[in-house]
Order: sequence, then structure tokens, then C-alpha cells
Amino acid sequence: MIDLRSDTVTKPTPAMRRAMAEAEVGDDVYGEDPTVNHLQERAAEIFEKEAAIFVPTGSMGNQTAVKLHTRPGQEVVIEERGHIFNFEMAAMAAVSGTLARPVRSHDGSGILTWDEIATALHANSAYYVAPTGLIALENSHNLAGGTLLSRERTEDICQRAHALKLPVHLDGARIFNAAVALGESVADLARPADSVMFCLSKGLGAPVGSMLLGPRAFIEEARVVRKMLGGGMRQAGVLAAAGLIALEETPKRLHEDHDNARRLAKGLAGLPGMKIDPERVVTNIVIVDVSAGRLTADQICASLQQRGVLASGFGSAIRMVTHYDVSRADIETALNEIRTVVSGQ
Repeated sequence: MIDLRSDTVTKPTPAMRRAMAEAEVGDDVYGEDPTVNHLQERAAEIFEKEAAIFVPTGSMGNQTAVKLHTRPGQEVVIEERGHIFNFEMAAMAAVSGTLARPVRSHDGSGILTWDEIATALHANSAYYVAPTGLIALENSHNLAGGTLLSRERTEDICQRAHALKLPVHLDGARIFNAAVALGESVADLARPADSVMFCLSKGLGAPVGSMLLGPRAFIEEARVVRKMLGGGMRQAGVLAAAGLIALEETPKRLHEDHDNARRLAKGLAGLPGMKIDPERVVTNIVIVDVSAGRLTADQICASLQQRGVLASGFGSAIRMVTHYDVSRADIETALNEIRTVVSGQ
């Protein structure tokens, strides 16, 4: 199968499997796993943050940050398609007692401007209005098609938020993809934010895990919340070992995934009933509108599965994500199968 559903489907590389088998381990709940400690120190070094903590999932990392930055009864301002709002099971309400305040990006990019954020803020407002507790950003933006939040935009938003004494959390699940596409370092993209989460298990290809980074005192509090949420993983070095390989080796080849995504987008643009602007595909996520075709997104995906290609339907669109287990030849094969399905041959 050519699996384009997500970059979470990658299999561990031989180097990751060797590292996992040979990992030195201890009890991480006691802070005694040397491989986990090394991963946390290395991540903090790369991002130029004071400290980092290894968590099982990106959702746990994001929700830990929401809980630490807010108090019950506050709102979290977020773009309306943001992952924290749409795909984390209302955890900000269930875990932190906070409410999302979704905001639409007027240009459709998913990347908010300060003016758009400002319209949703409740800072120094009347006592009977739920106050803003946090601004949540996303880079790259998943449901907007892997769009990019520039360093300059992040700096502007964070500077204005901090002037109002509001913290900013960056959901950087795919921040390494963003850094490669923008020609920036992940440290520069994340520096203005009060906290940042990134996934080892998406574009970087590790089998499990994400990292939450921020000030040392913040991360010490995050350790408490992680345990509360069931994230104490004991001899987690066997997982962290694969994360270290992913962190050091995979960013060097992310441009290949981006090239494959652009090739996929260009091929889709020439097919009947498919609407996509290849110039807007800048990372590894391709979202194509199929509403003008004779088949629904789910029908197309079902037919593709029978032909050996996996993709995800999202309403009237289909999302496909490139990763290191998908080659250029796989892209060409997928395009041929998609062409056959939508053409009714």
C-alpha cells in the first residue's frame, strides 16, 4: 500500500530499531532514564529553550501547555481549524476548564494576523466576560494544507500578546517542515513563544513521542501534569532512542517530502473535478477540493484503497501527506491510480 493518510504512518528506520534495541534505560518517572534525559537536553539545545520534556503524544504536550498557561473559566484564542481545537477531543475544556475562541483567517491560509487575533481578545474586559488566558498558534498549519507561520509574524504576535500579559503557545507538530520550507532554524521560529510542542512521530518519523519545551520552571510543572494525565512511561529510553535518531537525521531530508508533495499537487491539478493550487503547497501536506467531481471524497478514497493507495477524506476534500516511506515512484503510481478513479476508467 502507498499510504498517504498521514506522516504518522512511517515505520522505524533500521537505525532507529538498532538504537531502540541498544538503548540504556532507567525509570523516567524518577528522572533516571539516561536516554530520555539526553533527548530532552538535546531538544532544548536545538530549540534554544531552557528545558524540554518527552511526552507520549503531541496532544498531551499541547494540553499540558494549555493547563499550565490558563486557569478554569478562561478562553484560548486559536485559528478555527487549529489542531488543539479540532482534534484533541475538547481536552482544553475537560482537562483545563477552558473554552476555545476560534478565529477565522480571512485569507484562508490559517495563519492569523494580530488584527484578526485582537478582535477575539478579552483582556481587561468587563468582569462578566470570559477573559483570554492564552493565544495558540500552529506551524505548519495542518488543516490549512501545511501553510507556514513566518518568524516575523510570530515575533509580532508574541510581542503584542506579551504587552497585554498574555502567553503564547506554539503547536509546532511539524515545525521542522516549516523551518526547512522557510529557510529558518526551529529555534528562531519558536523563540518568541512561551512554550512550544513538536512531534517526533510525524515528519521526523519516530514511532512514538513528542516534546514540550519552555522555561525550566514551566517544564518542571509540566512533569507533574504529564504524570497526572498518565504520561509517566518508566523505561521510556527505548522510545526516546528512536526520537534521538529522528531529531538528528530526518530534518536533513524533509525537502524530499516537500518536493514529492509539490509533484503530487501538480499532478492533481490536471485531473477532472479536482481543485488545487500547487503553488500553495509548501510543505508535505496536500489538500485537494473534489466537490466539483462526480465522486465524493469518501468514494474516491474507498476506490483508491482497493487500488493500493490510502488517503483521507475531509468533507469535500482529500488530504494526502508525504513522508520518508513514500518515494517519487510511489507518487507517480498514486497519481496514475487517482487519474483512473476520477476519470471512471
